[in-house]
Amino acid sequence: MSSVAEHRRAVPTDSEAILNALPNPVLLVAPDGRIVDANIAAESFFEISTQFLRRQSLKELVPFGSPLLALIDQVRSSGSPVNEYKVDLGTPRIGGDRQVDLHVAPLTERPGHIVVMLQERTIADKMDRQLTHRSAARSVIALAAMLAHEIKNPLSGIRGAAQLLEQAASSEDRMLTRLICDEADRIVTLVDRMEVFGDDRPVARGPVNIHSVLDHVKRLAQSGFARNIRFIEDYDPSLPPVLANQDQLIQVFLNLVKNAAEAVADLGSDAEIQLTTAFRPGVRLSVPGKKSRVSLPLEFCVKDNGSGVPEDLLPNLFDPFVTTKQTGSGLGLALVAKIVGDHGGIIECESQPRKTTFRVLMPMFNPTKQFDQSNRDGVPGTLPPASQDAR
Repeated sequence: MSSVAEHRRAVPTDSEAILNALPNPVLLVAPDGRIVDANIAAESFFEISTQFLRRQSLKELVPFGSPLLALIDQVRSSGSPVNEYKVDLGTPRIGGDRQVDLHVAPLTERPGHIVVMLQERTIADKMDRQLTHRSAARSVIALAAMLAHEIKNPLSGIRGAAQLLEQAASSEDRMLTRLICDEADRIVTLVDRMEVFGDDRPVARGPVNIHSVLDHVKRLAQSGFARNIRFIEDYDPSLPPVLANQDQLIQVFLNLVKNAAEAVADLGSDAEIQLTTAFRPGVRLSVPGKKSRVSLPLEFCVKDNGSGVPEDLLPNLFDPFVTTKQTGSGLGLALVAKIVGDHGGIIECESQPRKTTFRVLMPMFNPTKQFDQSNRDGVPGTLPPASQDAR
């Protein structure tokens, strides 16, 4: 009997093979709420083997009072399938933010049994939020241009007047004039940082070796702000070049690594930052004004084991002036989002305690396509020679 069962597990039926080939988690729930069967994707989603899932009740896997339980009761009583969108099934064990679309249907061949299919919304929501980040960055462009003109000129007059007053002021009054100058300089610095958002000049882009960029960023970090932090590298050596401006990519990842270093600063010898690269085919982004969808197969991640980003800040983390730092301006990640967006990519953050990941998805370099595009656009320098790659 045992050998027969082992044989059945080793050689799945056609229906089991089809079920396991699906990328979406699928569960079969009995009338008493127990899980009767599950596919491989469900194992990955709940981080539990099928064997263990079959000993669980569904209510033990989903949050208390989850809409999924009510949907199952509704389908069981009506006999009709029901869909529900953007339902959070996150738990401390599988992660705090696991939004899914639910597809619940009765299994007519087995009365009382319900089939549940989950479809994670991670990629779709990333792309929706990224378009919002780009829109927010564009709104800052107009604000930056206005501030540069309307604020910097009066500030220079205020600073000059304070310097004149300082010459004839007493020692106590000099402290006040010095304060005026320092605060004027601080505002000018903030405005200068915002002016970067208004730079719409075309940037020379070409094939860039992302590993050279990450190695350079790592060396800079280890020679300064991340001197005592352990770095872990998990690279895909076969990764094709990314279509980008190398200097701007260095700026992006230096900013992300600096944020990670600040997040783990209080961990001492346990602090670590992980840099990863991978090829993820199948990720495509619909860009307004273009009929075709842009492929974003290159994934670059900066991970840290810090305390994490507060959950209420995550949806707006890349908006200007949003920051978790007491002395931060909230422009660093907004600038990162702008640069990544200008390169046709997306950036997203996933965070929980001891595991925060900033993930950048970008298009790879296509020599034929980029040469044709540079000829159409008439932008000289868009395609630098291969010798300029990864210097």
